[in-house]
Amino acid sequence: MSSSPKATDVDPQPELLSLATARVRDAFVRPPLYVDGAQDLVSVCRALAAQGATTALVRDADTADAGAERLGIFTTTDLRDALLRATPPARLAVREVARFPVHEVQAETQIFEALWAMLRHRVHRLVVRDGERVLGVLGQLDLLNFVANHSHLIGVQIDEAGSVAELAAAAARVDEMVRLLHVSGIRIERMAQLVSELNRRLVARLWSLVAPPALVADSCLLVMGSEGRGEQLVKTDQDNALVLRDGLDHAALDVAGAAARFSAALGELGWPPCPGGIMLSRPAWCRPLAEWRETIRGWVHGHDAEGPMHLAIFCDAAAVAGDAALLTQLRDHLDQVLSGADTFLARFAAAADQFQAPGGWFTRLKTPRDERALDIKKLGTFPIVHGVRALALEHRVRESGSAERLRALVAAGQFDGVRAGVLTDALHLLMGIRLSHQLRQRAGGHAAGNEVRPSELATLEREPLRGALEIVRDFRLWLRQHFHFDAL
Repeated sequence: MSSSPKATDVDPQPELLSLATARVRDAFVRPPLYVDGAQDLVSVCRALAAQGATTALVRDADTADAGAERLGIFTTTDLRDALLRATPPARLAVREVARFPVHEVQAETQIFEALWAMLRHRVHRLVVRDGERVLGVLGQLDLLNFVANHSHLIGVQIDEAGSVAELAAAAARVDEMVRLLHVSGIRIERMAQLVSELNRRLVARLWSLVAPPALVADSCLLVMGSEGRGEQLVKTDQDNALVLRDGLDHAALDVAGAAARFSAALGELGWPPCPGGIMLSRPAWCRPLAEWRETIRGWVHGHDAEGPMHLAIFCDAAAVAGDAALLTQLRDHLDQVLSGADTFLARFAAAADQFQAPGGWFTRLKTPRDERALDIKKLGTFPIVHGVRALALEHRVRESGSAERLRALVAAGQFDGVRAGVLTDALHLLMGIRLSHQLRQRAGGHAAGNEVRPSELATLEREPLRGALEIVRDFRLWLRQHFHFDAL
């Protein structure tokens, strides 16, 4: 396989641009080869050899539903595992080694959805149906003509990495994939979904390389902030933490050493150190469960001015390695701590209304030559993200992503569905403009930032940005009334 092209050498082709609209049926779907579940492995392998295939679909009686049929899949990988059994292949029924049920996808599903399903379920093949009819099998390699920079192989590369250097190579490919998918027109939320999955696998694999297995098993590694929400597309800085099971021998497990190695290695993977020190290499973000409980209580009821900010970061936490039950226990504890804390929640939510643009952003966006910068994060994404975060805390919503939180709030009858849809669209538009800006900065050799000058925006960016900021302004007004900011 040839090496991946450099960022400066890649020119988006029509095939790449088709990613935005391509369907599974547009890819090469291999015709199905059916075998009966009772067939022995030797006869199944003969059938595979005769067809030049490596995959067979297994039809077998469903023991849980009399008269029904279940569908499984058998591949040469399953054959390898079967040969390790004591039963000779000639006497081993394929149903004993096939995998049931299969992972399926409809022919009209977008290519991106199939890609995400493969990554999510860690499989290399999907059965393709047109309604109830099976069309065939979509293989991992058959998507390479549709997905920029071999995203499937990035996942494999991450899982099989044996060193930080190998992970760094995979991380660089994720960054290039972001650029290519963005120019292809893939919707921002779907890009974020894919990138989040790959980045979490990167972080989890890195932790397994630098930490002893006993530490991995008796702790919970968290990613927080935009990474925890699944909304980070360009690596900005590290936001992570570690929850340790109570009673661990920190010295024996080399907790401090593993944390230091992890933070340093993340830098090699493209995540710069957090300016605020919110990294598990800092003692404040690497604690036993009991200490975390007290820390959370202090954030809510204490007098530390940074407590609400730290709580906001923690609220977005997602478990990526270790025992996720430790994070669940802390979320349960946070719900208890917040019981009756309406005044705190109002103060917490008020942060969404703290940033103002000098000179008025509305007028400045109507002046294309205006060189004064607008901070698209402070004025745009942060008020939405933090306001929705505060509502999630108020109503005990556990989802970490902003769009997911809004959907959960609507489902619980706690938020208007139309407003939720408008806010979600505005957030995704702002994320897209921010990504375009950050990619231009990186292409110019600069660090990715959040400040955008109207003079740098095209008309097709400037007008939607103004509309999105108007939606943000209305949401801030709504938050003021909902949480009674005037009474604080």
